Amino acid sequence: MIKSANYTRVGAKDRRSKMDIAAYETLTQAVQRQAAETPERTALIVLGETGEEFEISAGEFHRQASQYAWALAGAGIGAEDLVILVLRHSPELLFAFWGALYLGTIGSIFPFLTDRLDPEIYLERVRELVIHARARAVITYPEFEPRLKSLLAGADCQVMSVADVIQASGQPSAAQSWQSFSAEKIAFLQHSSGTTGLQKGVALSHRSVLNQIRAYSRAIELNSQDVIVSWLPLYHDMGLIAGFVMPLVAGVPLVLMSPFKWVVDPKTLLWAIHQWRGTLCWLPNFAYNHMARVIRQPDLKGLDLSSMRAFINCSEPVYLHSHAVFASKLALHGVKSEMLSTCYAMAENTFAVTQNPVGAPARTDWVSLRELQEQRRAVAVEPGAPGSTAMVSCGFPIDGTQVRIVDEGGEILPERRVGEIALRSDCMLSGYYRRPELTEEAIRSGWYFTGDMGYLAEGELFVTGRKKDLIIVGGKNIYPQDLEAIASQISGVVPGRCAAFGLYDAELGSEKIVMVCEVDEAGLAAQGYKSLELELRKRVVQQSEVALSDVRLVSRRWLLKTSSGKVARSVNRDKYLREFGQEDDIEVE
Repeated sequence: MIKSANYTRVGAKDRRSKMDIAAYETLTQAVQRQAAETPERTALIVLGETGEEFEISAGEFHRQASQYAWALAGAGIGAEDLVILVLRHSPELLFAFWGALYLGTIGSIFPFLTDRLDPEIYLERVRELVIHARARAVITYPEFEPRLKSLLAGADCQVMSVADVIQASGQPSAAQSWQSFSAEKIAFLQHSSGTTGLQKGVALSHRSVLNQIRAYSRAIELNSQDVIVSWLPLYHDMGLIAGFVMPLVAGVPLVLMSPFKWVVDPKTLLWAIHQWRGTLCWLPNFAYNHMARVIRQPDLKGLDLSSMRAFINCSEPVYLHSHAVFASKLALHGVKSEMLSTCYAMAENTFAVTQNPVGAPARTDWVSLRELQEQRRAVAVEPGAPGSTAMVSCGFPIDGTQVRIVDEGGEILPERRVGEIALRSDCMLSGYYRRPELTEEAIRSGWYFTGDMGYLAEGELFVTGRKKDLIIVGGKNIYPQDLEAIASQISGVVPGRCAAFGLYDAELGSEKIVMVCEVDEAGLAAQGYKSLELELRKRVVQQSEVALSDVRLVSRRWLLKTSSGKVARSVNRDKYLREFGQEDDIEVE
């Protein structure tokens, strides 16, 4: 049985010496060995959305995961089959994911339905992924089972609920062992998250994931005294690897809470660190601002965060101001500047590409803003000098990973020249699942071209922005063309005459989204400006789970397009800033 957690910290009796990760060839070997050697050791503390706490031992985790593997096998699902998990942040999701690994199937976690998203649209996206990726099974909750079975009628895909798993005939024993697979076998998929459903499936082998865990564990000096605390969603590489797979494989205790709970009440993360004496926590940049802004000082009375070794800023561009407001807010509660670390990561490299040395504050590089923007050169200047901007280092490449900066022709650029970030490593993706054309486009001569822009200085990586028009809001990748497509379907909006773009908001510590749409005057007269704007905002939230910060409905031919007929987003962004006077509210990246 899963026990309710009723103690104040992971005690010394639950600590264990650092495991030899190098001994494993597959991820499943690590968890099976821990279950056999230290079955009573606390592996996970799961904090539910309504306040319940579950303590899960290494032995219990193995038994529960085995139950899912057993049920999948009984349903005729085999190695190499794709299994989609449509489950909320819960013990069931963790067991189902590892059960798929045990059986040798390829697991993939789908973001769970939120209150803001239309259920019909959500389930339709599940159907699209199943059909596109040719998934053989979906595991979900009983309330979704009938609707998904109807949507997937005719597809070679079984829909199973967690209740079906529990009722599966036969029961695996606590000593159940599962066969090992080749280290080159695909272990699971991480999907890039777009605004209208899951996009490219990043296929990762057991070898790649284990190489990442070994190298990254060394980079952060992971040890048996660590306790990782995380609220991050498991469909994102930072949450899945740093906040689940790595601690489980390394035998480091993990305290895992729901992202929905954190968003509603962010102080719960800090109190979880206090209660279980957490040492490591990963956060996207916006989270630093969010906690500093919404948590009240009276809610922090008695809080002690001195156990922390590092808060690691990852998944978004890092901003100095975000670290400053977070450290200031929590200085009296044990947070020091040397605890604020940084990382550059992506699913295509399993997770981390670079990492700042833990125990030292991330380096700040003050450079000329004009030189950076106009000449693509990071020219160092005095800190705070007029016309300067602060760039925060993302650290050094982890072991086994090489980073270079290249120009548009793929030629290597010298230090302090801005170009595209390319990488090569022993923990890279095997390819994009069933998308060979995308794999060929992204990987050239063994190097993965990230689409991100940056520069190197004395071996450290500084990320300056995105090569394309990707918008990052709260750690989520927003594709502007998806939002524009939603807007184009609304009566009164001129189809194809919309532009969405991001603007960095210093208070939020993240980007906010602006939408400019040309409107048909007849349609506008019939609905009215306010009614049309409200409909646009509502439709975008329902179909993308993101909110627009500003909407501008403009006359025909306001938007500028390229010679090929495409919306020129960067040009229209500049026009928006000029005409609507937003420069004082937005910091230039």
